[in-house]
Amino acid sequence: LAATFFTFLPSFVFILAGGPLVEATRDNLRLTAPLTAITAAVVGVIVSLAAFFALHVFHLDLAPARWDWMAIAIAAAAAFALLRYQASTIRLIIACAVAGLVVSYLPIRPAL
Repeated sequence: LAATFFTFLPSFVFILAGGPLVEATRDNLRLTAPLTAITAAVVGVIVSLAAFFALHVFHLDLAPARWDWMAIAIAAAAAFALLRYQASTIRLIIACAVAGLVVSYLPIRPAL
């Protein structure tokens, strides 16, 4: 709890303190262009992190027969629910956690 608190607290402080300043500079082209570049860089980091997690969670470095197909199915269902039905993020995270717990206790899962 303490690690989570001190990990996210500085981010929220920066957002709450800097939000009004960023909104005040919305029409200033000299400041909008760098912020657009920063936004693109952040999206790139998020995509890179998602690819890293996918490689390690789905075991994509192994032969396709050893991939974690249940994890891939849960992720695909979550992406479909999020994009097609605009599901609530918190509910989707809870549903995926429950699905992961159920799948982890199934006796048919092969050991890696």
